[in-house]
Amino acid sequence: VIDNTAKDVEIQIQLAPGVSPDITMDALYAFTDCEISISPNACVIVGDRPQFLGVDDLLRLSVDYTRELLKQELLIRKGELEENWHFSSLEKIFIEKRIYRDIEECETFEAVIDTIFKGVNKYRKQFRRDVTEDDVLKLTEIRIKRISKYDSFKADELMVKIEAELEQVNADLSDLKPYQIKYYENLLKKYGKGRERKTEIKIFDTIQANQVAIANQKLYVNRAEGFVGYGLKKDEYVCDCSDIDDIIIFRKDGKMQVSKVQDKLFVGKDILYVDVFRKNDERKVYNLIYMDGKTRISYAKRFNVMGITRDKEYDLTTGAPNSKVLYFTANPNSEA
Repeated sequence: VIDNTAKDVEIQIQLAPGVSPDITMDALYAFTDCEISISPNACVIVGDRPQFLGVDDLLRLSVDYTRELLKQELLIRKGELEENWHFSSLEKIFIEKRIYRDIEECETFEAVIDTIFKGVNKYRKQFRRDVTEDDVLKLTEIRIKRISKYDSFKADELMVKIEAELEQVNADLSDLKPYQIKYYENLLKKYGKGRERKTEIKIFDTIQANQVAIANQKLYVNRAEGFVGYGLKKDEYVCDCSDIDDIIIFRKDGKMQVSKVQDKLFVGKDILYVDVFRKNDERKVYNLIYMDGKTRISYAKRFNVMGITRDKEYDLTTGAPNSKVLYFTANPNSEA
């Protein structure tokens, strides 16, 4: 394994000659952290209390919260537009009706305020709310230059524009869902470029570790003494195996067992057959002829070994003492 990570992650895995890249990929997922299970539940504070929520609940909570924020923003914007429309109407009445001329002979500021109040309130029906003192104070701040250059047509255009936006805001408030979707689409359009998803949503196949493990050990057997393992290097070689494999053993007395491979394991004397065990291998068939120790009658069996309990001894005979196997074959392709 060569780690060339700098600015970007780059890890190279150099394989030995003859090693399958596909099996290596599966082995990486089986034996390393290429794939790990992460609980998506998160502890968050909701209503001043901690709660453990899954992804769906978090997303739903976030969407509801965003909808409420968007609603508040629309309400704020609605208030701003209504205030803009109200003051534009006041300004229009104040200038077009020449109310500003009525204050020319006022001797005090209070008299000015009172005169403007009376002047604009004559047109109260044209406003959307009552005129306040703050409204009148804003009117007193309008300069003569602005009054002289006042364009009634442009003022009407501005009010029409405000009314159009106000109508749209009210429509969005009455149906927030399309507005919220559009908000998310705008976020994607504005910030999505260069941040496209690079991962894929897919279901991984279940990888059996013993099917992708590298055969890094050699299995040996001492048939007479009843030992098997990868540490018996002076005894009979059986096959290559990995250090996580299971092995299946048949003895001459008709007993069978499956155990995890070890450095040295005693499984009983007079071993007839030993090999790496492949669980759920339907093609491998065993042929067996044994003699019953009590009746001296011979029986034949043809069978598969599928799911079994590890380290449990199974008797393939009738169980009579002195029973023994007369003939045995292991057939990887279901041969007779």
